[in-house]
Amino acid sequence: METAELATLLVALGCPAEKSGTMAAQLAKRARQLAARKNRTYEDALAHLLNLMRQGWAAREPSRESRDESRERLGNV
Repeated sequence: METAELATLLVALGCPAEKSGTMAAQLAKRARQLAARKNRTYEDALAHLLNLMRQGWAAREPSRESRDESRERLGNV
């Protein structure tokens, strides 16, 4: 996968657009390292890393319920 394609995918997963190019290059480099170290394909290593990033971004996004609860506690209903 080309860096530009990877950057576009990262944005779709929640990466800030202004950081996507740098993150894509770093992710591709890490996937090559992981593939070599673990005797995996580049594609498998990249898929694994993308899944971890997706999970991390999902965990950082507050749910609608928790946002609503926070607003109620602050009196901003």
